[in-house]
Amino acid sequence: MSEPFARPNAPLCIVLLTYDAPLDAIDAAMKDHVAWLATGYDQGVILMSGRQVPRTGGAIIFRGDEDSVEAVVATDPFVVQGLATTRIVAFTASMAARDLADLLG
Repeated sequence: MSEPFARPNAPLCIVLLTYDAPLDAIDAAMKDHVAWLATGYDQGVILMSGRQVPRTGGAIIFRGDEDSVEAVVATDPFVVQGLATTRIVAFTASMAARDLADLLG
C-alpha cells in the first residue's frame, strides 16, 4: 500500500498580514493589493491567499525560501503604503496531500 501523502521537501512561507490602518484605508488600496497578488499567482510564487477571520489582516502561502518571499512581500501595496505589517513563517513542506504535491515542487 502506498503512502496517502507525498514528501515534496519544498520550501514554503506563510505570510500573515496585520492591518495597521482602518478598513476604509485598506479597502481603498485593495485594488492595487489584488493586482499585486495576481502578479504573484502569475509568477507561480503565491499558492493561496485570503482574509483572516475576523478581518484583521490576511494570510498568503508562498512557494520559496524566506529571503525571496521577503523581497516580494516588501512590494505589497499594503506594506509599501504602511497599511499592514507582516510576519513571515518559513517552513519546509515535508509532507503534503498528493493533490498538492505537484504545486509544491
